[in-house]
Amino acid sequence: MDCIFCKISKNEIPSKTIYEDDLVKVFLDINPISSGHMLIIPKKHYSDFLELDEKINNHIHKISKDISNLLIKKLNPDGLRLITNYGINQDVKHYHLHIIPSYKAKDNISNVDDIFNKLIKWKNSLS
Repeated sequence: MDCIFCKISKNEIPSKTIYEDDLVKVFLDINPISSGHMLIIPKKHYSDFLELDEKINNHIHKISKDISNLLIKKLNPDGLRLITNYGINQDVKHYHLHIIPSYKAKDNISNVDDIFNKLIKWKNSLS
């Protein structure tokens, strides 16, 4: 299988990883919609949300709350969007959940490295 997210989960392709455990990996999107745009992917390949089992689905949503709290605390967005695409709307056919901060002020999208450095100190503090 030639899946970019499988390669990222196996560290075959580098990523700006914010959090990782046995089941998931959370990293900054390399083409962010806004500053702090992240993806949560399961390490095991699931093509879309319909394939997720209950355990991984629940774990992803728990981590999404932790990551959302981190973003709120460190980047102070005015809102967040959690998005999962399916079918023709899904560019990468490996389930992933976008967490996209929204800002009232026009966001110039900070450099991904700057955002990573702002968040990385806390990557191991997630429960």
